[in-house]
Order: sequence, then structure tokens, then C-alpha cells
Amino acid sequence: MLKLTKKTVLYRVTLLFLPILFLGCSSDRSVNQNTKNTFSTILDNPISLNEFNLTADDGTEFNVAALKNKWSLLFFGYTHCPDVCPLTLHQLGQARRVLSKSSDVLPNIIMISVDPDRDTTDILHKYVSSFSQPIIGATGLASEIDKLTSQLGIFYKTNKEEGENYSVSHSAAVVMINKNAEFHAVFSAPHSTEHFISDLPTIMANN
Repeated sequence: MLKLTKKTVLYRVTLLFLPILFLGCSSDRSVNQNTKNTFSTILDNPISLNEFNLTADDGTEFNVAALKNKWSLLFFGYTHCPDVCPLTLHQLGQARRVLSKSSDVLPNIIMISVDPDRDTTDILHKYVSSFSQPIIGATGLASEIDKLTSQLGIFYKTNKEEGENYSVSHSAAVVMINKNAEFHAVFSAPHSTEHFISDLPTIMANN
């Protein structure tokens, strides 16, 4: 696992995300097929998050305070995604299930919808509830989503020129937030259930 200083981390994370910006969910299933192992990048100095205001799928406020006192894995996607989103959430859920057999310290899995025009909290709730492991959904005004994505180096583009069934191109990275609600680590795509199982206990145990 690679460690970076705070001064260079956002630049380096941006470089990690750029190749997968348009390899997220889309109607033509354009998915990064690179078969190399995924990896986690850990920040030497985690970055505190500035305030944002979203709504969780249960109707409660989702903000910086909601991320405190619990490790969290953030994934940015949308419910109409045909491939990357359900696969990534399944992998995270499977990793959490395996880790639950040997540890009580488990991260929350959180999907932030970057398609608020279609993903109401009700739709998001039904979507995240369809997975076998507990997943929190959250969304809100695009301006509030942008407050969070801009801090984490997450990119997305809504392709509304495609018509009613438009796709959303987005970064496929999983961002890890520590108990102090700080940007702590990032997993770049393509993801692996086994890699989450390997890395997550080490990251959480050392902090």
C-alpha cells in the first residue's frame, strides 16, 4: 500500500481517477477490463471534509456529522447503472460479510447517487435494500453533491443528450472515510472483493 503526503494527494488521486472517468456505468456497458489487481492509496495526513448537506435513503440528514465515529466506504453512482454500480456494491457487501466473521469493526457502505433528477430517496432506498448486506443510500441537490465530489476528486457527467434513458459517466473509485470524517484512503477500479478483504482490516487497525 502506497502512502502519500497531503500536499500531493489530491493531484495524485485525480490522476488515478482520470482513466476511469468515462469507464463507469453507461448504456453501452463500456467498462474498464484491465485485469490487474486493485490497490488502495492511503493518505499520510487524512483530509478533513468541508460541510455538505444530502439526504439519506431513510430521510435523515447525511452530512459530515453522519460520517463521524464510523469507518465508511463511499461509492458514487446511480440506480439506473447497468454494470459497474451493482457489481461494486456487491463486491463491497461480500467483503463486509466475510470480515464480519472475524471482526466487529466493519465499515458502512454508502452509495451517493450522482443522478438526483431520477434517484429520489424512495427509489434509492429500494435500490440499496435489494443487496444482501446493509448499504446506505444518499443524494440531494446537485450543488450539494458537487461540494462532496470536488473534495474527493470524484468526477461525473450526466449524458442527458442521450434522451430519457440517459447514462451517467462517473469515477468508479471507492473512497474510504475514517472515524473523524476525514478522507483517509482510496481504492481505484477495477475492484476485487479479495482486495477489499485484504486491505480494509489493515487500514482500520492501524488508525
